[in-house]
Amino acid sequence: EPAVLEAQNMDRNGMLMGGPDPDTISLASVTAVTTNVSNKSKPDIKMEPSSGRPVDYQVSVTVIEARQLVGLNMDPMVCVEIGEEKKYTSMKESTNCPYYNEYFVFDFHVPPDVMFDKILKVSQVIHSKNLLRSGTLVGSFKMDVGTVYFQPHQFYHKWALLSDPEDITAGGKGYVKCDISVVAKGDTIKTPHKANESDDDDIENLLLPEGVPAERQWARYYLKIYRAEGLPRMNTSIMANVKKAFIGENKDLVDPYVQVLFAGQKGKTSVQKSCYEPIWNEQIVFTEMFPPLCKRMKIQIRDSDKVNDVAIGTHFLDLKKISNDGDKFLPTIGPAWVNMYGSTRTYTLMDEYQELNEGLGEGVSFRARLLISLGVEILDPSSPDITSSTDVLVESVPNISETATGKVEDFLLFGSFLEATMIDRKIGDKPISFEVTIYYGNENDGVIQPKSKGKKAGGDGAEEETELIHNSSEEEMDDDGDLTSVSITPPMKPVITDNYFHLPYFERKPCIYIKSWWQDQRRRLYNGNIIDNIAHKLEDGLNDVHEIIKTEKAYPERRLRGVLEELSQQFLSLANKDHNQTGRTKLDRERLKLCLSEEAIGQQAKSMRTQVKKSTVRDKLKLAQNFLTKLRFLADEPQHSVPDVFIWMISNGKRIAYARVPSKDILYSGIDEERGKDCGKVKTIFLRIPGKKGFGPAGWTVQSKLEIYLWLGLNRQRKDYLSGLPNGFEENKLSKGPGLPSSPPISLTYMAVKQIFQLRVHMYQARSLFAADSTGLSDPFARVFFSTQSQVTEVLAETLCPTWDQLLVFENVELFGEACELRDDPPIIVIELYDQDTGKADFMGRTFAKPVVKMADEHYGPPRFPPQLEYYQIYRGNGAAGEMLAAFELLQIGPNGKADLPPIDGPTDMDRGPILPVPLGIRPVLSKYRIEVLFWGLRDLKRVNLAQVDRPRVDIECAGKGVQSALIPNYKKNPNFSTLVKWFEVDLPENELLHPPLNIRVVDCRAFGRYTLVGSNAVTSLRKFIYRGSDKQANNWSTTEIIVVSMETEPAFKKMDTVVKLDSCSEAVVKVEDDDKDEKGRKKKRKKGDEPEEEELDESMLDWWSKYFASIETLTEVYPKELESEFDNFEDWLHTFYLFRGKGGDDDDQNVTDEDRIVGKFKGSLCMYKVSDDMPRDMSFDSNLGMFQNIPSNDPINVVVRIYVIRATDLHPADINGKADPYIAIKLGKTEIKDKENYISKQLNPLFGSFDVEATFPMDSTLTVSIYDWDLVGTDDLIGETKIDLENRFFSKHRATCGISCNYAHGYNVWRDPMKPTHILAKLCKEGKLDGPHYGPGGRVKVENRVFMAPTEIEDENLKKQTDEHLALTVLKHWEEIPKAGCKLVPEHVETRPLLHPDKPGIEQGRIELWVDMFPKDKTAPGPALDISPRKPKFELRVIIWNTDEVVLEDDDIFTGEKSSDIFWLKGQQEDKQDTDVHYHSITGEGNFNWRFVYPFDYLVAEEKIVISKKESMFAWDETEYKIPPRLNLQVWDADHFSADDFLGAIELDLNRFPRGAKTPKQCTIEMVTNEAEMPLVSIFKQKRIKGWWPFVARNEEDEFELTGKVEAELHLLTGEEAEKSPAGEGRNEPDPLEKP
Repeated sequence: EPAVLEAQNMDRNGMLMGGPDPDTISLASVTAVTTNVSNKSKPDIKMEPSSGRPVDYQVSVTVIEARQLVGLNMDPMVCVEIGEEKKYTSMKESTNCPYYNEYFVFDFHVPPDVMFDKILKVSQVIHSKNLLRSGTLVGSFKMDVGTVYFQPHQFYHKWALLSDPEDITAGGKGYVKCDISVVAKGDTIKTPHKANESDDDDIENLLLPEGVPAERQWARYYLKIYRAEGLPRMNTSIMANVKKAFIGENKDLVDPYVQVLFAGQKGKTSVQKSCYEPIWNEQIVFTEMFPPLCKRMKIQIRDSDKVNDVAIGTHFLDLKKISNDGDKFLPTIGPAWVNMYGSTRTYTLMDEYQELNEGLGEGVSFRARLLISLGVEILDPSSPDITSSTDVLVESVPNISETATGKVEDFLLFGSFLEATMIDRKIGDKPISFEVTIYYGNENDGVIQPKSKGKKAGGDGAEEETELIHNSSEEEMDDDGDLTSVSITPPMKPVITDNYFHLPYFERKPCIYIKSWWQDQRRRLYNGNIIDNIAHKLEDGLNDVHEIIKTEKAYPERRLRGVLEELSQQFLSLANKDHNQTGRTKLDRERLKLCLSEEAIGQQAKSMRTQVKKSTVRDKLKLAQNFLTKLRFLADEPQHSVPDVFIWMISNGKRIAYARVPSKDILYSGIDEERGKDCGKVKTIFLRIPGKKGFGPAGWTVQSKLEIYLWLGLNRQRKDYLSGLPNGFEENKLSKGPGLPSSPPISLTYMAVKQIFQLRVHMYQARSLFAADSTGLSDPFARVFFSTQSQVTEVLAETLCPTWDQLLVFENVELFGEACELRDDPPIIVIELYDQDTGKADFMGRTFAKPVVKMADEHYGPPRFPPQLEYYQIYRGNGAAGEMLAAFELLQIGPNGKADLPPIDGPTDMDRGPILPVPLGIRPVLSKYRIEVLFWGLRDLKRVNLAQVDRPRVDIECAGKGVQSALIPNYKKNPNFSTLVKWFEVDLPENELLHPPLNIRVVDCRAFGRYTLVGSNAVTSLRKFIYRGSDKQANNWSTTEIIVVSMETEPAFKKMDTVVKLDSCSEAVVKVEDDDKDEKGRKKKRKKGDEPEEEELDESMLDWWSKYFASIETLTEVYPKELESEFDNFEDWLHTFYLFRGKGGDDDDQNVTDEDRIVGKFKGSLCMYKVSDDMPRDMSFDSNLGMFQNIPSNDPINVVVRIYVIRATDLHPADINGKADPYIAIKLGKTEIKDKENYISKQLNPLFGSFDVEATFPMDSTLTVSIYDWDLVGTDDLIGETKIDLENRFFSKHRATCGISCNYAHGYNVWRDPMKPTHILAKLCKEGKLDGPHYGPGGRVKVENRVFMAPTEIEDENLKKQTDEHLALTVLKHWEEIPKAGCKLVPEHVETRPLLHPDKPGIEQGRIELWVDMFPKDKTAPGPALDISPRKPKFELRVIIWNTDEVVLEDDDIFTGEKSSDIFWLKGQQEDKQDTDVHYHSITGEGNFNWRFVYPFDYLVAEEKIVISKKESMFAWDETEYKIPPRLNLQVWDADHFSADDFLGAIELDLNRFPRGAKTPKQCTIEMVTNEAEMPLVSIFKQKRIKGWWPFVARNEEDEFELTGKVEAELHLLTGEEAEKSPAGEGRNEPDPLEKP
């Protein structure tokens, strides 16, 4: 069979086999044929507008600490604001490096555009002691939320550089370290596991997106606003008439001004009173950093009005599109016009689409165009003339010349409506007409004409308006005798087809044409089109490759090579012709350069082509996708010229639905590449409902489907406007006087011979459809539309996976068009799926298809016929709603009538009446399969119609055959099945991709033989259950592997030395050197790659946490996600199928998620194989179990479950103060533990402990761990919860009951499993029917053909008893290498699980780190639980200040110069401030103190943090625990009697890593602070005692560090016990006094 596929695929690529190996043939020869017809561009199926719909977002910001704040002795706090919302951290007293670690969460429900434009601002504020003055701003940092979101969602541990907006010459004002993340529903964030804090301590690690330089400069953004045109008339309203009555004059009723928002600042131009053509000539100047972290500038024309200040139109300038960092051109645009789109131009007082004018959602009509230009200049802060504030300025600028934006030309837009079908029935049968506008041609604006021929065009002049009446086309003669435009088709009554209306145009097709005047900037559109064309071809090709991979056809790599070949040849005809053209702007030139430089893409594609191999297809495909995004980005032109074309359907004077066609797509050019892709072609367009009304199910119905021909070009290119129309149309013009030039036709009549076709639709099956009924199933049928006809398939009851197997034949389809056009790009077939209900049918989804076309003179045969069945993706609104398997062929009926068509031959034995089955050549080939089903049990069944499920049964069905499980007599007592395995046989397609889904349905047997459906599940792909014989795993038995595990203590990571000896018996020897231990078998604590530390850490200081924080070594695995995701959900033999019930959620409310529809789980498994006689039979084969051999029994079993909850991180704050008081609740079956007493006050990162629960499988199989927020009053709120399926873990072959430790030891690293490694190994060998384990002398153990070696160890010092435990453990750690039965065993681990809240589906509320051990009750009892509470060793730090030197002299009078030094440590810790006495009248800056400070503290060794507990405030209920880094702060002050003391300088030492003190004052320099990186760093925790000189520094006016003194100090660290033995007094007191200087 594969051979056939291969040949087919080759043919499809138009290559013939033969000659050299096809892989080596250059694919250049294939490029013409490589696109497969079915993928020819289909319009987007997602009908619903996606842009304006609100979504849930959660922004979380953690403010960790700040550093290097400018200013002395201040009390800083941080303010975080997003949009309008502000939150503050607490205040830290007198420090300029405060440590906060506070977490804030902001929740939003807004459309993405609004969200991403919000500005996120972090500012550092000094709290002022003076009550009258509010805090002063030190500096702030801002970026828009979009920047974070596209970062992928977060910045982690990054430093934000603060700058002062009032003073831009000053430079940085300090740094704030924070984490910021933005998630929408369903986004996930990877949190890096915090191993050691030092990496992100670098201030170099700035909070900036990738690719933004660290040194950002200030820049001025000059946005010039010249004038606007085409503002909508506002005088059609009642208001206007009222005003007119009062004022008595008819003025222009709009007072426009322009408002610009950028980076959180707002600028406005002046208001131009009463004018539709305002001229401002002003520039708005923003001062902001460059590159800015705010992506868009929002420009709005607004109508100034005291009552109702509304936006007329909005435009966003995306700075990425008008600048380029690679080629280094600053943002620039214009002078150029930008077009604004928004609501319809009819003015009503309450505009229902007002949101569209604000820039939300897709505009449905042209609103105005604005002439702007933008320039940016980088400021040089040193130059004197710069004003240092960043306020927005508005200045006037000189007028701009008429021709600056290009020469005005007349354009002609011509369109012809060939077909209007699928008109929504709801619209009613009033006459319908279509209006086409390109700003000109809008009926409200009347006839717009240029004021005078050479002058600028496009103004609504002051002429009297002649309203265009619907049907008349008034002939308003122009100078050259041209006609006015006809922009509306004559109204016509619709006719019904099945479910929709259509308009009966028959042979006579109405036309429209519109003259308009625009600056000639076609070049921009042409360049866009060239790139678009390339991108389009590339996209089609890539879709093809995806399709080939998805359907697993042969040789995707060849197709990809073809695509890349095409791509490299396409570049480049980017026109460079008109350098001198008027109106070229700097941006045009830069973009041209950019596009030319992108020729590199062509080169890259060429070089990439040669690297495409079968193995690399997927990666290369990703790279090619990058090309595509780059091209799409280049094609989007920021400087508009001709506005987009809008097509409106008008029924009875009401505007119903619209479509928007970009003008570049229909722009004509003589050169093929430059022509728009739809210019002069017949295109299918779907109209949709405008604005918000289009959200939700209302927007899913097609409003109307048009086949329309459009052409846009210069008036003088007019001769070509009909060139693309199919032959055989005659023009009907308006009759005219003689001698006048001809005008475009108002309708076309088709005169030629009609082309008649027959369409055959082969509907085979569909899968994973939407559940439309409350049972969770549907009764689907499909409706197929083609041209003006439609047909339906039969209705299949109660299924989500219908197999219709039906052929629908559409006779006598008339198509208008060129033969070759029709063959390559046939019209679209629309397939809609409905659920048949009593009364009306519910819409379930829609998809589009293109048929394979055979013209009368072609042969019906391979490679194109008969067509293959293909999967089509079905969409419901914007959501995918299943797939449909079908094929479509369109056959032309030649002169001999139907006799020439291939006969329709279906299987004849089926008695389906008039329904034709899919014919033989197309339907899949079937063969007999056997499906075995393992019935294990049902879990978590919810009530059905308020009654509990009591006697459930499972029915399995596939392709019409099926099997039922045994009945569960009492679900409450035991939810498992008594008979485990059953099987049935069924005919299925040979091609696995075409297998129908298998349906699992659970019914409850009620009294009197009634059955109620509980829930159902459709297994869409059976592939993973197909049994493939065991030949895959047949290992080569001749080799033996010796795995040597030897103990050495040197290098600190595992080395694998693989020695391969090639000799006659070729045995491979693998040596594994395992060196986790030193002589005594004790762990060494090391970081990877470090040299061993000088001294061994004190054993008593180690605990479980040291192991956790050292987990970068191999002691314990810390998984950043759930354990299930590492081990494939533990579905190695037992699978969980969720049962669904109830209607699927509609996208509009999004509240009904799939999770809410789950009504239980079915546990079991499937196995399918082709039926053949040579089934392998094992000796010990139990025929009752079929393929499911040696599975455990499913009788109830009692288990002790021990849950170790280590800690939770980043919990969602539940209280007003932005904190929470979390505690753990654990629920398993009927047992519920609420650990309410041990709640942890005001912590978002709490540590917990271990809990024991008893459970009985199968009744209690789901463990829920939740975290609640404790509240003094009221109920406790759930913060988040996670659910764990324990049963699958328990029965999994991966042995998830208790993780395998790294070594067999005691102490804090004790072996936790009641079964020793030797027992576990013996049990695994027995279950896997393996030979072994055989323990040999000298530390060897053999399992099957593997020999493992490891030194034996002595278990008990006194008895000197040898054990094999280490040997067994070595085998267990390498269990996945054992042939046949091997698989990776779960190691000792910690898993990280996201906490979710049912009300906020899909948004994490924090994470929890835990692990679960399970011990069966019938085996030995487990030992006591591990103690995982962190130890806090007590320490005492003694600091002796001996002398100071070279302290700066502050006071003027040298006799009163007094110096004092005052020292406190523990940043932010007021209680612990201690100062020395004062050394008076120091003249030289020397001072002798001999003063001792004593600080006791609790320290977490593993985390390198000090722990403090204190009450937050006088009113706090209990103490809150804080963790802060151990930092000593020494400061020197000048004591004054009468005024506040003056601050002279400070130094901060991080006790874990600080520079060694200098031996003498001379060697003590400022480098020790400024150049820390190069200094040798020491840690007081290792050195215990250090003496030396350290420098004091302060910042001077220039914000530079300067040396303000030196101090000689001695630091001495003692543990709590040592301190008690040898106490010392503070200052110079007893005991152990210091002498007075």
